[in-house]
Amino acid sequence: MVEEFKDQNYWALVLGGSSGLGYASAKKLAKHGMNIIIIHRDRRSEIPDIEEAFNEIRQSGVKFESFNADAVKKESRKELVENIRTILGENGRIRTLLHSIAKGNLKPMYGEENLLENIDFQLTIDAMALSLYDWTQEIFQNNLFAKDARVISFTSDGNKKAWKNYAAVSAAKVTLESLTRSMALEFAKFGIRANCIQAGITVTRSFQMIPGNETLRVHALKHNPFRRLTVPDDVANAVYLLSKDEASWITGTIIPVNGGEHLM
Repeated sequence: MVEEFKDQNYWALVLGGSSGLGYASAKKLAKHGMNIIIIHRDRRSEIPDIEEAFNEIRQSGVKFESFNADAVKKESRKELVENIRTILGENGRIRTLLHSIAKGNLKPMYGEENLLENIDFQLTIDAMALSLYDWTQEIFQNNLFAKDARVISFTSDGNKKAWKNYAAVSAAKVTLESLTRSMALEFAKFGIRANCIQAGITVTRSFQMIPGNETLRVHALKHNPFRRLTVPDDVANAVYLLSKDEASWITGTIIPVNGGEHLM
């Protein structure tokens, strides 16, 4: 295992990294020597299992910190950044900012109750898209980014396709992609690269909350050239590749990581 990030005082800040794509990516980066900070929002009853999973990252021999806090709220974010500044010290810098927050409203547009409303769009877009910009700005303003930093986020096939009850999340994904392109353009002079990974259908905790997710699984298996679903490690590998020096000329892109699922 090549530990190319070791001894460089590089850190990955993972927003939403207690499970799924964020957690898999944190493990992958840690195995290659990058120090890890995970911010997650989970119930107290889930913390023992989450801490046990975090031990796998600790065993990689890197520095590791985690916070069970709301990464979306402004007040919480500013407090977290102060803690992060202390953790990084004088020489530590954030090489990879990974946004993996899955906090969206999955409601229908019609029916007798629990309908999708304007506020649902606002909350979903704020959590799943605008928070990426908020965190990028906060880290940038506090001069905590490395000279060659990578901002990475996750979109989905719902960015273009209409899935039932997915309207608010779909709007958030489109916003996320637009922000990625704009940040890639405007922050380029400061050495910041921004890219969005469009993962294939991946059975994560958040995916299983989507109504009708079984139909999406069947469709993906039928249309994937390799006849299998994407797994978190596939996506983590792409996060790792985008974090490497050799990926410095990739920015402002939406990269499918789905084994060709989008081809059919």
